[in-house]
Amino acid sequence: MNKYWLKNPEPHDFPAAADYLELLFSEDETKVFVDNLKKAVTIKKKAKDILRASVLPLLPESNIHVKENIKKVKKGGKLSPVLLVRKNNKLIIADGYHRICAMYYLSEDLEIPCRLV
Repeated sequence: MNKYWLKNPEPHDFPAAADYLELLFSEDETKVFVDNLKKAVTIKKKAKDILRASVLPLLPESNIHVKENIKKVKKGGKLSPVLLVRKNNKLIIADGYHRICAMYYLSEDLEIPCRLV
């Protein structure tokens, strides 16, 4: 994908997304979302646009997970694409909020690979 990103989400990202989505949706609906995320094509969107559309605040650079993701990519490591769900005209970051915030600090215009269903 590029120097910061893995080509595909890691296997543990899907159960993490399900854990979060189950707080918002039924088990059946969550299963459909996760199954669709597994099959979705990876697209690219800018960090600033994902944050704006999700209506979530930018986490502080001092947040431990944001800090660790920044450190990881600066050392040459790669991050997993983020998992997004759109429902009722709302964008939900099912997995990858900290990764999006970390990339925003590197450049708000960086394109982030994501799967959107």
